[in-house]
Amino acid sequence: MPRLVAVSNRVADPRNVAAGGLAVALSEALRQTGGMWFGWSGKALDASQGGTPGEGELHLQQAGNVTLATVDLCREDHDSYYLGYSNGVLWPAFHYRLDLADFDSNYLNGYRRVNQLFARKLAPLLEPDDVIWIHDYHLIPLAAELRAIGCGQRIGFFLHIPLPPRLILAAIPQHDWLMRALFAYDLVGFQSHTDLEHFSRYVQNEAFAEPMGEHRFRAFHRTVRAEAFPIGIDVDEFAELGRGEEARETYEMMRAQYASRRLLLGIDRLDYSKGLPQRLKAFYRLLAEYPENRNSATLVQIAAPSRESVDAYADLRSEMEQLSGAINGEFGELDWMPVRYIHRTTARKRLPGLCRASSVALVTPLRDGMNLVAKEFIAAQDPEDPGVLVLSRFAGAAEQLKEALLVNPYDTMTTAQAIQQALHMPLAERQSRHQKLLERIRSQDVHWWSQEFLRALSETEGG
Repeated sequence: MPRLVAVSNRVADPRNVAAGGLAVALSEALRQTGGMWFGWSGKALDASQGGTPGEGELHLQQAGNVTLATVDLCREDHDSYYLGYSNGVLWPAFHYRLDLADFDSNYLNGYRRVNQLFARKLAPLLEPDDVIWIHDYHLIPLAAELRAIGCGQRIGFFLHIPLPPRLILAAIPQHDWLMRALFAYDLVGFQSHTDLEHFSRYVQNEAFAEPMGEHRFRAFHRTVRAEAFPIGIDVDEFAELGRGEEARETYEMMRAQYASRRLLLGIDRLDYSKGLPQRLKAFYRLLAEYPENRNSATLVQIAAPSRESVDAYADLRSEMEQLSGAINGEFGELDWMPVRYIHRTTARKRLPGLCRASSVALVTPLRDGMNLVAKEFIAAQDPEDPGVLVLSRFAGAAEQLKEALLVNPYDTMTTAQAIQQALHMPLAERQSRHQKLLERIRSQDVHWWSQEFLRALSETEGG
């Protein structure tokens, strides 16, 4: 079996990974082949510490039979590659928010410089028959940089965030260079068929790629295969987490505190893509239009801190605090606050208990590549008395989770109506919907995702 080399912005020790997510899937695949995980070390060195643009020290360590290879960055490279281009240009643009993108040309220079650095540091570590799997928007041009210095290995790429329509992509300065870089891969994976369709239309209309059948496209003297591989969770591992002491304590505490009330739950990073203000406005409409929910329904909204030094995030935090305060001020009673807004990270071990205690989960992003919280909520439910998932149609998960109540988060009135439907859904319907959702997230879990991607990469003809 060829050795797997995984490349991502950050790496994790495969012997000690949290349940769910990319780390579980990669760690399992890496251990099977005695592979290597390559990425940034987490260190950003100032000039006084020896940091030089385009340079960085390589560190190697063993984690069982897996090699961890990490590279330091200088502060200038980190700020332009990570804060600037990755999160100041690609993140907002790929989430359809061109108005929040900062198209500073220096950011692109730093982004290219770091990808070139990674290629130079990675290439000498590679073996001829390695299979390389590169992850996410930070590293889109890495395969092109590897090819430029002679690497002929099979290389796949997976985009964890959404790919926008071609006209939004075309608004990014030097978008043609960025998308041309994807043709250096043998296989490109997306979260959803919508993203795959956006890629197909872009490469045919902007790059004049020739469709070769079976989602294969030829341009720039190379052929790339593109497919949708929706990422999942480790259902059994999350269920086991739910049997832990912290999860059981959380469940019992919430059930006791809300014995006479219905609990609605939102768990997100504080990010403008998550639709948090729209969610609170929909909850306001619920209380205003359906007064039977007053003194009854409580929304617990966890919004973990995220990039708080960026103005857009500071503005979002202020808006959330104002909205939750306004709802509590208008509808609250001495013994009931409609919104419990928590701007802190909640321990992962407590999340299954919190999900299980909730009657409704509100997963309503304005745009999301997948959203694994939706799948974790399903996995945590009691099959005999399951809660209901209210899910944005603009989350990648909506393509799989059709038995959820799908909503347009921009339409706060119809979202409020869906929440009302969820709160009053008959038990038999809740059980039927949950059974189908659970079967799907089990059949397409995180292990299926990694196996399917690597199988497709092994079958893909390079070039």
